[in-house]
Amino acid sequence: MPNPLSYDAEILIVGGGTWGTAISYRLAKRGFRKITILEAEENPSPIAAGNDINKIMEEPISPPSDQDSDLEYTWNLIETLATEVWRTDTIYKPHYHETGFIYAAVGDAAYAKVVDSVNGAEHVYEPVNAFKDTMPGGVLTRDFPGWVAAKKTVEAVFKESQRMGVKSLTGHQGKVEILIFNDSNTDITGAETADGTSHYADCVILAAGANSDFLLDFEKQLRPTAWTLAHIPLTDDEAKVYRNLPVLYGVDRGFFIEPNPDGRELKICDEHPGYINLIHDLQQIPVESEQRIRELLKETMPQLAEMEFSFARICWDADTADRLFLIDRHPQYHSLVLAVGGSGHGFMCSLAVGILVANLLEDTLDRRAKDVLRWRPEAAVNRDWWATQGRFGAEDVVMDFQAVIRWTDIKAL
Repeated sequence: MPNPLSYDAEILIVGGGTWGTAISYRLAKRGFRKITILEAEENPSPIAAGNDINKIMEEPISPPSDQDSDLEYTWNLIETLATEVWRTDTIYKPHYHETGFIYAAVGDAAYAKVVDSVNGAEHVYEPVNAFKDTMPGGVLTRDFPGWVAAKKTVEAVFKESQRMGVKSLTGHQGKVEILIFNDSNTDITGAETADGTSHYADCVILAAGANSDFLLDFEKQLRPTAWTLAHIPLTDDEAKVYRNLPVLYGVDRGFFIEPNPDGRELKICDEHPGYINLIHDLQQIPVESEQRIRELLKETMPQLAEMEFSFARICWDADTADRLFLIDRHPQYHSLVLAVGGSGHGFMCSLAVGILVANLLEDTLDRRAKDVLRWRPEAAVNRDWWATQGRFGAEDVVMDFQAVIRWTDIKAL
């Protein structure tokens, strides 16, 4: 693959979820003219983690600095790039809601992480009523940055990408079964889909989220990890009460976000280090997850704790060993570009991922970020698949779906 890549090059994006869509949009904006997305599901894909009513949005505490460590610099760069697009891009901007962000914890270790993360930007409320007074009336009935409209964002970005000429194949025509190697097995030149068609390109971008590991040996760099959520239906009057509610994120309990402006559903997630072991066709959440969600509501909004859930789902992502993205050309297959490893940050930073991939193809990727986000199997040697990776909640352990005994029957996808 030429370096930089020609704007007339054939580009194939494997995966049309959050990252694949964001990458196609940014490449088209940069002037790449021959882009095709291969995705089994119609956009927005019902199995994509980004097909959700909303996601937490965090802004950087400070821009990247020469004084930062390489890891701090790269993360500050990613958040800064994403925030700038959320605030200025006409396609993304309408879907960013700056309601505020409350970062909290119950356990000592979790609270220590909160204090360390805010790095001097915290505000202490004493007495507790001073904190409650910051809430809309009638919301937090117990003593004690913002969000983005996820599904609407993906739909808007996909629509604009198509307007700019991006092609998309779905169903059997878009379901990638294998990547295609050249005759000498020294490069990847395309992908074969379920209908038997071989699609060839000058550049193949693998952005298939947790499913990427099924198409390429990542040498233990990716761990498919899942989280759980549920929705509570609200009446019109109830929805008005919860408008402009700040995101409440308890790092060892869970979080909830105000209803979308045109919706009447409150999304609640139980926080935990994740479930692993991918089970195909799994749609329900465990009963233990439902119980944790209701405990969060009892502690914060007990008036909702016993309400029936209208929807529940499992969201899959892929964790790298250090929870930083993997964005790089494959060291052996130079026509293959990797954009994987969302590690729980994938949606809010998908805009930055699009920019970073475009910069990689144009050979303008920031030097320090390039080194941090590179192909790095050495970081996964002797990897502990049960590592919590700085996450809290439940019993502060990674859980196994295969050990779950009871499942809910809440409406799912």
